[in-house]
Amino acid sequence: MDCIFCKIIDGDIPAIKVLDEELVVAFMDINPSNQGHMLVVPKNHAENIFEISESELAATVKAVKRCAKAVKEVLNAEGITILQLNGKASDQIIPHFHIHIIPRWENDGLPVSTWEMKTGDMEEINDIARKVKKNITPSS
Repeated sequence: MDCIFCKIIDGDIPAIKVLDEELVVAFMDINPSNQGHMLVVPKNHAENIFEISESELAATVKAVKRCAKAVKEVLNAEGITILQLNGKASDQIIPHFHIHIIPRWENDGLPVSTWEMKTGDMEEINDIARKVKKNITPSS
């Protein structure tokens, strides 16, 4: 497999790791959006949220919370952006599930979002919500 995150996890590519546990690793982003930008990655390869197991997702999210709290305290960040992308259409570049932790400060110049806020069609929103509710798989 030619996955850069798998190579980092296997030690084939160096990384500045801040957390290394049984199921999860967290390391600093070498192309940071802001000071302290890091990535949290499950050790088992899963391309996106649709492929990752629930137990590995839970371990990853728990690690995100711990790492976000630590970097917020260390850098005295005023906020944290947590970002997770799925598929090329959402701008996912590395096809290995990962969550970005990006420390934020007021007026740091980073856009909060890439989408434009606009009033939605409430009839359409309600229709989609009804369809999604019917299609949600019950939790196990």
